[in-house]
Amino acid sequence: MGPRAFGIDPDAVESICSQILEDHSLGVEVALVVGGGNILRGAHIVGAGFDRATADYMGMLATVINALALQNTLERLGAFTRVLSAIHMAEVAEPFIRRRAVRHLEKKRVVIFAAGTGNPYFTTDTAAALRAMEIHADVIIKATKVDGVYEADPVTHREARKIGELTYLEVLERGLKVMDATAISLCMDNDLPIIVLNLFATGSVRKAVLGERVGSVIRRKVE
Repeated sequence: MGPRAFGIDPDAVESICSQILEDHSLGVEVALVVGGGNILRGAHIVGAGFDRATADYMGMLATVINALALQNTLERLGAFTRVLSAIHMAEVAEPFIRRRAVRHLEKKRVVIFAAGTGNPYFTTDTAAALRAMEIHADVIIKATKVDGVYEADPVTHREARKIGELTYLEVLERGLKVMDATAISLCMDNDLPIIVLNLFATGSVRKAVLGERVGSVIRRKVE
């Protein structure tokens, strides 16, 4: 949503897509999992009396809107893309089929996974971890608005220290709000590293793709 309080900011979408294309041009197979919090956060409307499952489905539909925005911009910039949705909606997206997703990546298409896992009670983080396992990804890059994992929220705790490397167990034991516990556990069980970085820091994703030290790395052992 960029500087807006709600919705989709075309400049922000283009900035994100430009970074994605830069990384894709290196020969990297890129798959995206997008959330929908700029449109609707299921957890928020549950407090207003909505049933949790209904709220989660509404949030999943919001991710489809964002996926289409990314697809439109990526294709305008010259990429070939496919949106795969966990909720069937043939008019706007292909259904998620694992082998089809892998084949799209092999054909050098940018794959955008929408609608989370297709099930309520699961977060976008868990959807990202699950899809990463299914396509045999080498790494999850969690691109956020902060430049790594901190001991405490750096917005409210100015003195909070950034942690360059940490293990899955440290994240779980210290209750660090990086990804939800289900996603972290899934990555730990499958030994999939996670890099947390600031999406809006110029070249941050490219640096991660090239193996440079950026953000925070979460893995089984700290090196």
